[in-house]
Amino acid sequence: MRIDEIRGMKNLFVAAVRGGTATIEKMHASIARRPFEILERVPVAGLPAGAARLLHDGISGGIYSGLRGLLQLAGSAADLALSLPVEEAPAATGPPPAAVDLAIGALNGFVGDRLEEEQNGLRIRMAFQHEGRPLALEPSVLRVAFPEAGPRLAVFIHGLAGTEQVWRFYAEDSYGEAGTTYGSLLERELGYSPLYLRYNSGLHVSHNGGLLAETMEGLVRAWPTEVEEIVLVGHSMGGLVARSACHQGKQGRKGWVDRVRHIFCLGTPHLGAPLEKLGNVAGWLLHTFEVTRPIANVINARSHGIKDLRFGYLVEEDWQGRDADALLEDNRHDIPFLDSAAHYFVAATLTTNPRHPLGVLLGDTLVRFPSAAGRAAHPAQHFPFTAENGLHLGGMTHLRLLNHPAVLDQMRFWLLRKPRTACAAPES
Repeated sequence: MRIDEIRGMKNLFVAAVRGGTATIEKMHASIARRPFEILERVPVAGLPAGAARLLHDGISGGIYSGLRGLLQLAGSAADLALSLPVEEAPAATGPPPAAVDLAIGALNGFVGDRLEEEQNGLRIRMAFQHEGRPLALEPSVLRVAFPEAGPRLAVFIHGLAGTEQVWRFYAEDSYGEAGTTYGSLLERELGYSPLYLRYNSGLHVSHNGGLLAETMEGLVRAWPTEVEEIVLVGHSMGGLVARSACHQGKQGRKGWVDRVRHIFCLGTPHLGAPLEKLGNVAGWLLHTFEVTRPIANVINARSHGIKDLRFGYLVEEDWQGRDADALLEDNRHDIPFLDSAAHYFVAATLTTNPRHPLGVLLGDTLVRFPSAAGRAAHPAQHFPFTAENGLHLGGMTHLRLLNHPAVLDQMRFWLLRKPRTACAAPES
């Protein structure tokens, strides 16, 4: 690992221990308060009123202060050790292990907003990845990375707590060949140049959407040939980031937006994710009681990106100036589909029939079918997916959508079909 990543890991560990100690201290104080209030009203014979409480607070306060002091000392010692000159290690010849990348991606998903705020060395900076390394958006670099660069691009955007590595999941199960992805197959069969985005999924979706709008503009300007067609493929949160980028790119008059022809949303929670709603309810309930409030504070510390999944937020107006922990408060704005592109959804359920009670309740384990299909409780709030631009896959989980022959077959069919906008009326 790089020295900044090691330092970032140290900072994160210290923050976690400090936060855990503070939570225990607050719970300890909250639990102890009630019996001491009783003792003050009914003092024990021979013991002055409040003396037991003073003694307890003095001892416990000293212990917690000592722990904080030791933690600070250990952190300072680690900083000193990391600042000492060391012999330069040989430069790495290959990409970091996939397991390390995935662990960092997961970390960013849950606390990425905090990592960014603290400029922690473990934070992910948005970039396209090529052979495990960030891809500089310079014509000379892109010509080497894509010697057969064509006019059609397929951009893949992972979901919460992921990296570009997730698109390789299930490759051997699906195709009998490790490393095979939708991108590699679309390149081989249809001539699309695949690009894989990595981003900090703990940041607001709107923040990542804005960054992607700028990144796409740089990509199109530096691409070795004139770009004629762009396909965006987003899994889960990635679909929201794609839609946010298109919306913000159009508002900013970015040239790349007019070249987007297809947007695929695989298991995307357009109407929100049930687990995040459950987390919101749990945090709100625990916060109503003094003794469990410290636990609520831990639950409510989940990242901005996770909280945006509650109702599928895309723009700053959805969350800016709002209480992110208010009970099931939906402030989502209606963001129209990009009028130059066809929009598609692929939704999965654990059961073959999406109307089966288990399928209705659990969906694909993380996203329910109505949310992935954009079908709100009120028909007037439905997302404008046309009838022929949606696919349901039964007996499948959320992560399986990352790499499955049925999904590839449907994407291929849609890409080869005559392009149609998302808002066109379905054929009769």
